[in-house]
Amino acid sequence: MHFLLLFNRQSKLRLQKWFTPVSERDKRKVIRDMTMMVVGRPPRSCNFIHWRDLKIVYKRYASLYFCVGLENQDNELLALEVLHRYVELLDKYFGNVCELDIIFNFDKAYYILDEFLMGGEVLETSKIDIGLSIEEADVLQEVQ
Repeated sequence: MHFLLLFNRQSKLRLQKWFTPVSERDKRKVIRDMTMMVVGRPPRSCNFIHWRDLKIVYKRYASLYFCVGLENQDNELLALEVLHRYVELLDKYFGNVCELDIIFNFDKAYYILDEFLMGGEVLETSKIDIGLSIEEADVLQEVQ
């Protein structure tokens, strides 16, 4: 996995995580291309796109698009499962997550992502274990 992007239907970027080194200029170009390609697609289109030397896998949840860039040999269905699991983790923490939760609590969204993925690979699959580590972090933050 090269990157994970979250953006809304107006192409406004809400969260980005890069797992490979990319220059700021290239990041802006990738973000612009992804938002234009994904938002402009019809609703019933396939969730997989071939772009340059990557496979793009995306899924729309409510008003947010979750988008990942994969190597050609990576499994698209597994990437959809990763996106779905991340949404489940966000739902569990925020209680039916919405775009405003991501905007106002972006640090928590990044923390949940970091507990789930590391270096573009799944670090922990258990929702319970990830939930426990997030609760522990919240308790530590409250103590400070």
